Amino acid sequence: MSIKKIPLLITLCLFATISRAQENSKKTPEFLQYTESTWVDSIMKSLTPQERIGQLIWVSAYSNRGPEHRADILKTIKDWNIGGLVFFQGDPVTQVKLMNEYQNASKVPLMGAIDAEWGLGMRLDSTISFPFQMALGAIQDDNLIYEMGKEMAHQIKRVGLHLNFAPVADVNNNPNNPVINYRSFGEDKYKVAEKSIAYMQGMQDGGLITTAKHFPGHGDTSTDSHFDLPQINHSRERLNDLELYPFKELINAGINGMMVAHLNIPALDPSGVPSTLSKAIINDLLQDQLGFEGLIVTDAMEMKGVTKGNLPGIVDKQAVLAGNDVLEIVQDVSKAITEIKKAVDKGIISQKTIDARVRKILAAKQWVNLNKYEPLPVSNLLLDINNPHALLLERKLTEASLTVLKNEADLLPLKHLDTLKIMSVSIGADKKTTFQKTLDLYTKVDHFTLPMEASQKEMEAIKKELPQYNLVIVGVHDDTPRPRNTIKFSESVQSFIQTLPFNNTVVAYFKNPYSIDKLNNLDNAKGLIVSYQDGESAQDLSAQLIFGGVGANGQLPVGIGKKFKAGDGLTIKGGIRFKYTLPEDAGMDSKTLYHGVDSLMNQAIDLNATPGGQLLVAKNGKVVLHKAYGLKKYNDTTKVSLEDIYDLASVTKISSALPAVMKLYDEGRFDLDKGIDDYLRYFKNSNKADANFREILAHQAGFNPYITYWKNTLRKNGSYKWSTIKKDSSARFPIKISSNMWLHRNYQKKIFKAIKKSALLEKREYKYSGLLFMLLPTMIEEITKEDFVNYVDQNFYNKLGAYTLTYNPDKKFNKNQIIPTEHDFMFRHLPVHGTVHDEGAAMMGGISANAGLFSNTNDLAKLMQMYLNMGTYGGEEYIKESTVKEFTKVQFPENNNHRGLGFDKPFLEYKGVNSNTAKDASSDSFGHTGFTGIMVWMDPKEELLYLFLSNRVLPTRENTTLYKLNTRTNIQQVLYDAIK
Repeated sequence: MSIKKIPLLITLCLFATISRAQENSKKTPEFLQYTESTWVDSIMKSLTPQERIGQLIWVSAYSNRGPEHRADILKTIKDWNIGGLVFFQGDPVTQVKLMNEYQNASKVPLMGAIDAEWGLGMRLDSTISFPFQMALGAIQDDNLIYEMGKEMAHQIKRVGLHLNFAPVADVNNNPNNPVINYRSFGEDKYKVAEKSIAYMQGMQDGGLITTAKHFPGHGDTSTDSHFDLPQINHSRERLNDLELYPFKELINAGINGMMVAHLNIPALDPSGVPSTLSKAIINDLLQDQLGFEGLIVTDAMEMKGVTKGNLPGIVDKQAVLAGNDVLEIVQDVSKAITEIKKAVDKGIISQKTIDARVRKILAAKQWVNLNKYEPLPVSNLLLDINNPHALLLERKLTEASLTVLKNEADLLPLKHLDTLKIMSVSIGADKKTTFQKTLDLYTKVDHFTLPMEASQKEMEAIKKELPQYNLVIVGVHDDTPRPRNTIKFSESVQSFIQTLPFNNTVVAYFKNPYSIDKLNNLDNAKGLIVSYQDGESAQDLSAQLIFGGVGANGQLPVGIGKKFKAGDGLTIKGGIRFKYTLPEDAGMDSKTLYHGVDSLMNQAIDLNATPGGQLLVAKNGKVVLHKAYGLKKYNDTTKVSLEDIYDLASVTKISSALPAVMKLYDEGRFDLDKGIDDYLRYFKNSNKADANFREILAHQAGFNPYITYWKNTLRKNGSYKWSTIKKDSSARFPIKISSNMWLHRNYQKKIFKAIKKSALLEKREYKYSGLLFMLLPTMIEEITKEDFVNYVDQNFYNKLGAYTLTYNPDKKFNKNQIIPTEHDFMFRHLPVHGTVHDEGAAMMGGISANAGLFSNTNDLAKLMQMYLNMGTYGGEEYIKESTVKEFTKVQFPENNNHRGLGFDKPFLEYKGVNSNTAKDASSDSFGHTGFTGIMVWMDPKEELLYLFLSNRVLPTRENTTLYKLNTRTNIQQVLYDAIK
């Protein structure tokens, strides 16, 4: 026997049995405690019968429609004593001002409602949008969804509202659903219920009225009730088992509101009326059988799913007769109240029933403290809404939703970057995307874009490039703000996607996952990430996932045809490379950090200490500040960008030869207790032969600080000696210093000779010297039998993905990307731009361990983070932990020497403004500074990394304002203050 043939009495008994079982665990909505309160009693006594009906009516309001709309709302409030306003599009500041004005005009405080399923950003500009519910359905930690609900309550209340028409508790089991779809938590009724409850509890614990929707279940429809009345033809047994399940669980959990949908469900009401007008569905099923006692709200009474065939006023009366407490967005307030009042006067509905519903509404108003209403301030409104916790929470939710469906051969996260030649293609984009910009942070990637309606020529150009790369990263984008289940790409673009070389392709899908089923072969990609939507965070974090900045454990909330089933999702470990995030994610206060750093950096720029600079701060492997400041040079308008590269000066010491020396030390090919003459025979029998490398690297060997090698090229009259420098290159003069300065091929020997013959200091005590670092590249070549630059490139920079960390940048990069340094009037007699500032390094062909490296903050930070990680980065060990610890510890404290091996360390005793580090830098910390205005510092105790790049030597090295201001160490102290 089919369920349809079961007598109604038996069916009602079935529901009654279920209802009694649920009653034992059902939690009553909290606001109902106020239905008989003194305040509610006083309001009821002040209202006429017509004014009481007005409390059932809520109308739509906008904060972007101008004075005429405002006047209409004020008139409606005055004339009809309506119970609430449902706000739609606008901005938060105007929203608050209007709500204050409307409240002031109302006899009874107004309930302010909003349809903000994914946050205020659904309706108001300049506010946050959290991920859509389908993305949230992939999250395994429902605590995050609870936290979102609580934060949403804070934000909604901050703009003067009290009720959110959320959560959507529909089970979306129809992939073609045009109205629910991405708004649902998914197709699993248990997960939909669990996540709906978490969301609801967060909002209600935050003091917000919530309404589950769209009762009794809008998930399995192919019609949009905004435009027509959908029909659901399932049996009552199926509806009870599936569609109603989340709503029943929410009722048991104490949800305080329920929104009824406009649906035709013959199994629940054979009359064919919309569920919003159905006594059988609202009164008999929702209230009597399921025991719901909270607010019952209609879906918008202007939607065609209910207005079609029903007259204004009449339809609103029918909605009240069916059992609704609140009529949301009626077409005509006057007709609605008039028709309802007629029904009361005729005894069709009792005044007692109306009064009970009004008391319920008033009780909800008291629960949200409208009995103590005060106008809201607009000061700091945007900061209160876009607060650090909310911004981080949005990213946490997005990260937790990322779902990896394919990861063949453990491709993700990418490893061995030095073996990869990568191209990215953003499909559905006509300019470089956020996804591609974030990919750039990890390694060199060549980017291409393909618009939705791309020409055959554009596609052929990309196809021609594909064979040159061994890894293709594809972003499939969506040009709509909401991820609908559609494919808008032209047929030719779809064909292009389906013919990609999936054997070496990673796809990040920024669209509704259902639509994957409409693209053949996409499931054959070697790596497939579902990101659910095309927002900034989804793009950014998906790119980070590919390189291991973040991990993934999302699970697909819906099935995708026969390709993937609900619950699919692989776990990917993150944290092997930088995570780019917000300060709060690393336990730092963003206000302290941003304000402190910005003010000090702006002070330095305003006082001409430097034209501009780049800063990067990372804590716990998380980049929390990565910013460019100011201009590339004075009297210019070109701003510094994060891609620009700086002359690292003496930071080259710890960034080039030193990691090579440490690696050779690990391999037993270098001994700290041996001297220069053991590796460079030229120094046999010199006065430096008995100094070992431990002493030399700790600046304890008595070496002179520096030799001005360039002066030896000059005659007394200032011209260059014949055997040193020529204006043009030749076989004898192949070393380029500048475009019109070419150094003799043997001059390097003269530099070595000058070092060899240089006198030693009288005492072997701490004295900073760069002489050894002029020799180290040659020494490393002697040990390894490899070209020095190739050696550090292959063993460090290429593996790290640090492609801007380089010597002689003018050979690789456009000059516009290289920050200029000094106007050299002593040696080169021209502005130095694109080549090393240090004269000695310039005379070494730009390749020295004393100076010569260039980089942006991001790439240099990878090497420094490797040190901070005690030798590892990207899942690979570069240097043994014991070696890093040996080189970064103080070597000769008994001689009042604070240095490590190559690395600088904090002074043994803090010397206030004369110290080389911030007061709170730990004794374990280490780093280096550079003459051009550079500072890098690592603190293992706090897992803190700090990089400061500038060109303070422009236009002259005599500009020492940066030192006098103590900008670098003052900024460093801000970092510790932000941690506190």
